[in-house]
Amino acid sequence: MDSLPQQNWWDRFQELLDDQNEWPAEYLFKFIAPSSEREALRAVFGHYPVTIRESRKGNYISLTARMEVRSSDEIIAIYKAAARVRGVIAL
Repeated sequence: MDSLPQQNWWDRFQELLDDQNEWPAEYLFKFIAPSSEREALRAVFGHYPVTIRESRKGNYISLTARMEVRSSDEIIAIYKAAARVRGVIAL
């Protein structure tokens, strides 16, 4: 896969974040992942508090984190780290 289109997407996303926020800012992250990936997704957020809920059948989890971030670079770093978790979906 060509990484240039993907990089262009990240660049546009960063421009939007910078246009719509003043740093530092509070940012809300939401992800869904298979339950088997709970710890891997949790690890993306280090010591930050997160809320994790299981799906009705227990096959999936949703993770919500509200964080104070200093820049759009921090937001993008979290999304890229979460993207390495198998089966994750960003909301």
